Amino acid sequence: MGDRILLSSSPKNIEACVELAVKHGMGIEVMAFAYPDLLDGDWRSVLVRYKTLLEPVKLITMHGPFMDMASGSPDQQINEVCKGRFRHAIRIAHDLGAKIVVLHANFIASIHTEEYRSGWQRRNISFWEQIADYAAQMNVTVAVENMWEFDPDIIGDVLKKIDHPNLRACLDIGHAHLYSQVPFDEWLSTMAPYLVHIHVNNNDGEMDVHGGLGAGVLDYQKLLAAVRTLPNKPSITLEMDTVADMEASFPFFNLTA
Repeated sequence: MGDRILLSSSPKNIEACVELAVKHGMGIEVMAFAYPDLLDGDWRSVLVRYKTLLEPVKLITMHGPFMDMASGSPDQQINEVCKGRFRHAIRIAHDLGAKIVVLHANFIASIHTEEYRSGWQRRNISFWEQIADYAAQMNVTVAVENMWEFDPDIIGDVLKKIDHPNLRACLDIGHAHLYSQVPFDEWLSTMAPYLVHIHVNNNDGEMDVHGGLGAGVLDYQKLLAAVRTLPNKPSITLEMDTVADMEASFPFFNLTA
């Protein structure tokens, strides 16, 4: 069985991504609805256009809003804004035909206190339970993505406590390498029970540059071999800025088309 690969499409390259995805039997991860200017603007007409554009694509996921999102904030007004943004994204994902919507947890990793961590996890259990229930109504799975979290249990403990079929994990391999000292195999084993989706790109070990898999410090031959040992294979998005970097990364995968 081949790898289930998707291409991360920005508003600037959506047409080229769709053409390449159709040619190779891949999916598309839609980024357009992650941005607040569109969510507060004419998102309806963009949704209509995307539904037509994506008709020939066999697998669709969507990245939800992430800028300034602070799930489980102790400030209830901020919390309500996050819930509203995420619910909006889930509704769009449903209408788009996306089965997975990726949302960030955005733990503030610079605060290294047990009080913050335990409080954050307690508040996020309540937050994500509500989001998961809403996602279930929309027949969408939310995949919580690691960003600045410095160990996998920060998110993993929340997912374990909630244990909701519509709340799963998206492991961003580049983020795990840049912002954590925990080895990849530990990230993978912790997230494995909840893992439905993965983001891949390469970097220089310093900046989150989203480069092609062959251009950076991460050994993706080794990392992807570990992913393929999982009993339930996650889908994998090539989260890169250019279509050329995505296409150059194809040799790392077992493609079926």
